Amino acid sequence: MQPIVVVDDDPEMRNALEEAVKRFGFDVMVAERAAEGIEVLKNHDCSLVITDMKMPGMNGLEFIRHVRKLSTTLPVLVITGFGTVENAVECMKLGASDYLMKPFSFDNLRQAITGLIEPGPANGEIITEDESMKRLLRIAYEVARTDTTILITGESGTGKELIARYIHRQSLRREKPFVAVNCAAIPENLLESELFGHERGAFTGALEKKIGKFEIADGGTFLLDEIGEMPLPLQAKLLRVLQEREIDRIGSKKSLSVNIRVITTTNRDLAEEVEKGNFREDLFYRISVFPLELPPLRERTGDVRILSEFFLKKHASQYGKYISGFSEDAFNYLYTQAWKGNIRELENVIQRAVLLSRSDFIESGDFMIEKSRNVRQDSKTIKNMEKELILRTLRATNGNRTRTAECLGITVRTLRNKLNEYRLNA
Repeated sequence: MQPIVVVDDDPEMRNALEEAVKRFGFDVMVAERAAEGIEVLKNHDCSLVITDMKMPGMNGLEFIRHVRKLSTTLPVLVITGFGTVENAVECMKLGASDYLMKPFSFDNLRQAITGLIEPGPANGEIITEDESMKRLLRIAYEVARTDTTILITGESGTGKELIARYIHRQSLRREKPFVAVNCAAIPENLLESELFGHERGAFTGALEKKIGKFEIADGGTFLLDEIGEMPLPLQAKLLRVLQEREIDRIGSKKSLSVNIRVITTTNRDLAEEVEKGNFREDLFYRISVFPLELPPLRERTGDVRILSEFFLKKHASQYGKYISGFSEDAFNYLYTQAWKGNIRELENVIQRAVLLSRSDFIESGDFMIEKSRNVRQDSKTIKNMEKELILRTLRATNGNRTRTAECLGITVRTLRNKLNEYRLNA
């Protein structure tokens, strides 16, 4: 994973952010001034920028303008202790991806970061040679020009958010903010405040006024990711937003008008959830005015080759390796997999194969980790197999613990604990 860049003139906050990002398992680079941050971005490929708004010399808004000249797709997370609706909207217009008000919790920061650098095809690009996907994109393009509410369904890892972003880019709202909220990633008791905002003193702990994501998205597109996870009481409030285009901050007696286009996604069968009483029927019909269903990767096998080549190029560049392609055996292996995790799982498999490859071609033997995962080996315990896998991956990354943890899908902390355990039992 490419490093995250933190730009903040306050040494205490800068150090706290650096430490937090490391704890989340990411590499991090820091800059004291905006100009210094721009130099870092000119000389390094980065996955995310976290920047303060109020800095000497060049403020956050000017910095975002410079970042967008260098890259139109690099996610930017803005943090500030002086938030206003105008500032938030201006940041999103300039291309900021999310907005976090001080003081924020460790969990809030982690949710914001992981939400912005969720793995997937880079730069928002949709890669496909599959006819059903091409047809879906043509339909999405046509409907993007309207303000119709869209429900995107599909299994996890099929790229639902990418399609939502594609619709926003093709719409008349493309110069306005695109704001995404993952209903499954935010605790139920915090989701209402995240969406609608709150007034100071609205409840215990509400020390400052908070601007909700609906307000920030005004004029643009609002994505409610995994809407099937939204609790029933909030579903009623969302229904009012869709019907009246008005919101009420928690603790406020005044309604605010919002001009937004709403897109929702889910991997659940919402009609079935309605039958079970877990989802409001009126809301279901309100959000599914125009449904789009993404096919799983196993039904678009024609995309396995082109996606594999894309991820090979991406990760070979990331790890500084020269690998020109796949052997036919390797492709045969990839074609025969079920891909229950869809494109996200395919990328993880390719990334691990790149790390383990010792030649200029990916061979089927480089997928030994995936093969061993499905094969019972009676002579070894699961503990021994786990230890062998961790040590082998650690050797393949030349001892880099962060990259090893990424390849194995675990946190750096878990990896460290495992290594300590092996030393104790040695």
